Amino acid sequence: MPTVIIGAGIIGTSTAYYLSQSQTPPSSIHLIESSPQLFASASGYAAGFLARDWFTPASASLGRLSFDLHKQLAKEHNGYQRWGYSRSMATSLAETIGGGQDQDWLGEGASRAKAAKRIAENDDSRPVWLAPRHGKPDIIDRGDGTAQVDPFELCCFLLSECKSRGVRLHQPAKATSLTRDLSGAPSYVHVKDTDTSEEYGIPCTRLILAAGAWTSQVFKDLFPTSTLQIPVSSLAGHSLLLRSLHWPLPSSDILPPTVDSKDHGGNQSADSPKSRPPCHALFTSDPVASYSPELFTRLPSGHIYIAGLNGPYPLPSLPTERVIDPKAIEILKGTAERLLGKAEFEIEREALCWRPVTGRGVPIVGPAKNKKGVGEQGVWIAAGHGPWGISMSLGTGWVVAEMVEGRETTVDVTGLQL
Repeated sequence: MPTVIIGAGIIGTSTAYYLSQSQTPPSSIHLIESSPQLFASASGYAAGFLARDWFTPASASLGRLSFDLHKQLAKEHNGYQRWGYSRSMATSLAETIGGGQDQDWLGEGASRAKAAKRIAENDDSRPVWLAPRHGKPDIIDRGDGTAQVDPFELCCFLLSECKSRGVRLHQPAKATSLTRDLSGAPSYVHVKDTDTSEEYGIPCTRLILAAGAWTSQVFKDLFPTSTLQIPVSSLAGHSLLLRSLHWPLPSSDILPPTVDSKDHGGNQSADSPKSRPPCHALFTSDPVASYSPELFTRLPSGHIYIAGLNGPYPLPSLPTERVIDPKAIEILKGTAERLLGKAEFEIEREALCWRPVTGRGVPIVGPAKNKKGVGEQGVWIAAGHGPWGISMSLGTGWVVAEMVEGRETTVDVTGLQL
């Protein structure tokens, strides 16, 4: 059955990846992406932090499934070298990094780390790039339930695999309208190539909307008379990509990271001091700028990603139309100087992206129908993952593939439906 996925970001490509290795012929799967630059918003510019059990009950099973799929994919395809998959030690620096106060941001609800429990303070929790004046962070997870990827490289891998199987990418292109059959289900999606202005139709009996922060607008464009509301909005966030003068350590001091130090059945695998997670996630607070910074290190690239500064920047028509706020960048630079030390790092990239969010704080994964059965036949929604889009991407793609093929889902996601 011909399937059209609108949105070729991390959720759309994950869905196409798993759909194309199941019952659906890959050549009948179409990805439509409006942006002239692939992965130009959160899919390419997010942190890439993965967690297994940091989620609310409604999304907990999806979070676990997705984390395990990330681990499996990395094992099968050399994820460390190809998209930087690595175990990551999640830590909390509860002290403030300026201002002379001693407040704990975990109770303020401003950081994703509030969803996890601390383990203890430990000597091996201190990142080598953290300025000496800061104390040792508390450990949230030693790397058995947290990991790190480069989201852009992961997206590139997924899309490359999809295309090699025969999945068709239409980019840059916009879905302009929909033709439906007598039952009301989709039959054709009408598309406009935004480079050439050519217009054409794609057969479609199953439509998946995975356009990130643009999902609700796409739904309105294709279903202008529908009474169904897709409650996905946008949350903008700036970030910096840095290089520390003190990290990564020389290759002789650290081994390539193991996929994990123990499986979730409790069986230990070989783990030495050198194979401890070389990557860190650091959650802290900055009272000078009144926000909760998050820092993530990546290997083998050697990058440090800093973000956490979100704001009400309007959603543009395309992510490439972003206008970076220099004031936000200066705030992030100031935080980096307080955490890493002045003149101790180089900035490689300044970025702004939009995350798709919902009022409930959990994604929408399911058919485009509400609890009363009102909605659109043959249409599914996969959006609204907030800061967890990369972490939940593979699990979402796996489950949506099961849904559209009429199979029982591996995990219960009924709490994520409209």
